[in-house]
Amino acid sequence: MSNDNRSLTLRDVSEASGVSEMTVSRVLRNRGDVSEATRERVLAAAKELGYVPNKIAGALASQRVNLVAVIIPSLSNMVFPEVLTGISQILEDTELQPVVGVTDYLPEKEEKVLYEMLSWRPSGVIIAGLEHTDAARAMLNASGIPVVEIMDTDGEPVDAMVGISHRRAGHEMAAAILEAGYRNIAFLGTKMPLDHRARKRFEGFTETLAKGGVEVVEREFYSGGSALAKGREMTKAVLDRNPDVDFMYFSNDMIGAGGMLYLLEQGIDVPGKIGLAGFNGVELLQGLPRKLATMDACRLEIGKIAAEIIAKRVTGDDSNAAVTLTPKITFGDTLLRDPSTSGEG
Repeated sequence: MSNDNRSLTLRDVSEASGVSEMTVSRVLRNRGDVSEATRERVLAAAKELGYVPNKIAGALASQRVNLVAVIIPSLSNMVFPEVLTGISQILEDTELQPVVGVTDYLPEKEEKVLYEMLSWRPSGVIIAGLEHTDAARAMLNASGIPVVEIMDTDGEPVDAMVGISHRRAGHEMAAAILEAGYRNIAFLGTKMPLDHRARKRFEGFTETLAKGGVEVVEREFYSGGSALAKGREMTKAVLDRNPDVDFMYFSNDMIGAGGMLYLLEQGIDVPGKIGLAGFNGVELLQGLPRKLATMDACRLEIGKIAAEIIAKRVTGDDSNAAVTLTPKITFGDTLLRDPSTSGEG
């Protein structure tokens, strides 16, 4: 584990930048008269080391507070509130209290939120995803506290990780779609550079289709929150361009539900003429006219296990953890199980 060393100090920054501790302190507190060249040298050294100033004054300065920093990309898309519920359920039996920061999927915002939260010296960090800027990774490594990266296990963690393999999730959905006999397949989803997990599902999905000799015939990407209206709009755009599409794989259930409502309003046979699948297993959508095929992302469980790892580490249990959970496909009413059956399922 690379982040179990002692916390960095002003002296480390002083040595790395070649200026006195007092000057480093002035630069980091934005006080006093320091030349621009010195300021830049100190800030560059601090950033590279992952140094975060300690906001807790005096006698408390060497202590940690009973807070767990939870850093997530969004509170509006149904997925992360469930993760938070899992974290809270475990931590309420401890002295630890979760504190939440939201990054909007922006790496530079994640860096800023992480910097602010670490300056209060929390007891642990739970952070979504495995992709971070070099500066954020340096801060996590240098924090000297337990770090659990959640939601994804396709990559190398800083410390511990809990999640699912999104590549495998995409692979399994593609295999089920091919088995059901669909061939003109569209992918509708978030803009990939920001949502790494959706990107990995898409990669696993297209790799498996390619092995079956099938390519994605249409793609429709969007930025912004997941919404039913967005799903309708995207579905219409895909069908206007390519009326032969017979399956639509959505990067989440909300846009998938919007797509389903649009198709049913148009009188299109789902899943006989067009099949649909989403991702996340959002319970909110249970009352729709058709049950959307989807995959549960194990959100509640991910939150619980991540919080358990932090709680154990804080009490000195140092077991390193890489936990990969296995989501299962729910076929619902929008993905045929057998190529010989058609109609509304």
